[in-house]
Amino acid sequence: MLQQSRMLMGMPITVTIVDEKATAADSDAVFEYFTYVDEKFSTYKPTSEISRINKGELAPAEYSEDMKTIFTLSEETKQATNGYFDIRASDGSWDPSGLVKGWSIHNAAKILAERGCKNFCIEAGGDIQVAGTNAAGGPWRIGLRNPFQHQEIIKTVAVSTEGVATSGTYLRGQHIYNPHQRSEQLTDVVSISVIGPNIYEADRFATAAFAMGQQGISFIEQVPGFEGYQINHNGVATMTSGFENYVTNYA
Repeated sequence: MLQQSRMLMGMPITVTIVDEKATAADSDAVFEYFTYVDEKFSTYKPTSEISRINKGELAPAEYSEDMKTIFTLSEETKQATNGYFDIRASDGSWDPSGLVKGWSIHNAAKILAERGCKNFCIEAGGDIQVAGTNAAGGPWRIGLRNPFQHQEIIKTVAVSTEGVATSGTYLRGQHIYNPHQRSEQLTDVVSISVIGPNIYEADRFATAAFAMGQQGISFIEQVPGFEGYQINHNGVATMTSGFENYVTNYA
């Protein structure tokens, strides 16, 4: 088994590949891609493309193809979530990080697949994309943390092709907002975990669902192919009707 971790994009990223023929070059290709993404989309790097756009240095006609893709996907997500997903920040700048993370993990998984890898897991800041089986030959088991006791795993889900994303305020504070009420902090819900057909889909809908507050889990329930697990500020959990199908008692 090959496993490597690096700090990139302001978060720990771990690549696990269990294929016998996997080499360090495979994981290196993934980390090189994440480095590229960080250089292009980081709002903290003054030389990044998104920073240059926010400073008015680039016109839309000058955007890179990846940047155009992100803006297009962000608008699609905004429409699909009734405006609860919006990359326009309160100060008028663009911050696509809520979409770029899942999108880039999804693309990194494609890189491994194109290199012939069939069984792997990519985790970036708690968002996960898996493929195939784990080292034991079974489904990948993903632990969902207790937002009030971070070291405690409260649910373990088994997945083999899906993406699992969690949005919340318990680690990073108030970094998600309701675009319809930008000045109000989100306090009703502390976390929502979403299982989707891939991490791009799971991540973007988890972010939007969290912005919806208590109604977020109902939104996930209505989206075909998605399941969710939401915890409110009182520690009460609510899950979609099919979520239990993923839950395993084995860690």
